[in-house]
Amino acid sequence: MAKRLFDLIGAGIALLLLSPVLLAVALWIRLDSPGPVFFRQERVGRGGRAFRIHKFRTMRVDAPALGPAVTVGRDARITRAGHWLRHYRIDELPQFIDVLQGTMSLVGPRPEVPQYVAHYPEALRQQVLAVRPGITDPASLAGLDESTWLATAADPERTYIEQILPAKLALQADYARRATLVSDLAVLWRTLRVLVAR
Repeated sequence: MAKRLFDLIGAGIALLLLSPVLLAVALWIRLDSPGPVFFRQERVGRGGRAFRIHKFRTMRVDAPALGPAVTVGRDARITRAGHWLRHYRIDELPQFIDVLQGTMSLVGPRPEVPQYVAHYPEALRQQVLAVRPGITDPASLAGLDESTWLATAADPERTYIEQILPAKLALQADYARRATLVSDLAVLWRTLRVLVAR
């Protein structure tokens, strides 16, 4: 209950304070390329329940038909605004809406698309999906340059499934076992420091 209350207060304050930025970004996206402001995609949440995540759209509207679910380096599907939004993680800010709705938390394992959740080993799947997914977590902080690394792979999707995903799952499962309000605050503080440093 304390974590949920913390999520509600944190997300509410964040949306209120960031509303001018969110409106400016929404306008930029509309002017930069045709398509909606938000990118809505099915992700797997707590208990294996599917939900549609909120993100600012950073790719062409036909991007899913043009390539894999993973984004690799300077992916040609990314819009001009999208490159900047992704670099500073601004595209993730609409997920405060998901936090208010209860499908996500401020801190928790990043939610995956169903096709990659299908590759989770059963033991780790149960641990990771036992908690609400989050906007940030230790695994996402460790993998900030994931798309750059994938750009050097001969088969990016296979590299993601066989190398990156297991490493992320290990960190996410460890988070799920040890998470406390204090550790969540530490992750949020680390996230802010990383974003300011970028």
